[in-house]
Amino acid sequence: MNILKMKTLVGLLLLLLFIAVLLFIPAWTLDYWQAWTFLVAYFAASLAISLYLMSADPKLLQRRMSGGPFAEKEAAQQIIMVCTSLGFIGLIVVPALDHHFRWSHVPVCAVLAGHVLILLGWLAIFFVFKANTFASATIELASDHKVISTGPYALVRHPMYAGALPLLLGMPIALGSWWGVLAMVVIMPALIWRILDEERFLAKNLPGYVEYQRKVRYRLMPRVW
Repeated sequence: MNILKMKTLVGLLLLLLFIAVLLFIPAWTLDYWQAWTFLVAYFAASLAISLYLMSADPKLLQRRMSGGPFAEKEAAQQIIMVCTSLGFIGLIVVPALDHHFRWSHVPVCAVLAGHVLILLGWLAIFFVFKANTFASATIELASDHKVISTGPYALVRHPMYAGALPLLLGMPIALGSWWGVLAMVVIMPALIWRILDEERFLAKNLPGYVEYQRKVRYRLMPRVW
């Protein structure tokens, strides 16, 4: 097993443990079936996509290995990623607290609907990875970087963020919490800011991106924005 594969698998395991800590300590119980189901589903989807990238596009896998506030070069993006990270943690911790204090009741059918949203989000992200080998976790340009305008990029300019929305929205619902959805209030402004700042960077530094903007009008959702 090469170093990249080892780093990927170790990273996934550490992420799983991190999420488990965020779930079970605030919940203060292991009797939380929504959390166990979520962990299995989230880890299975992450592992499946990682195994696909190991085989089909290890360069993209390498680009995805470095992310978060400290991986960004510009101060604005570092702030954005801090807000996004806090929002992501909120999507996990608030449902765990909700479970502990019984703030809301989410029926099983809604929990399953949350998992459907998560699955749809992962599928969208998979198609983005399949279409765009330059889909780095940070805002940067590769030496051979070019504009991608096929697949999901023919519909909106930021299909990965579009796919992340149902995934993120589905997380607190799958964890059995309505209150957890409020964490999206933190994530959405940060996401919009990141999109606008990323477009500024690409329009300035990536040849052909301005023409692509004229061709594909919508950033996140067709006929909306």
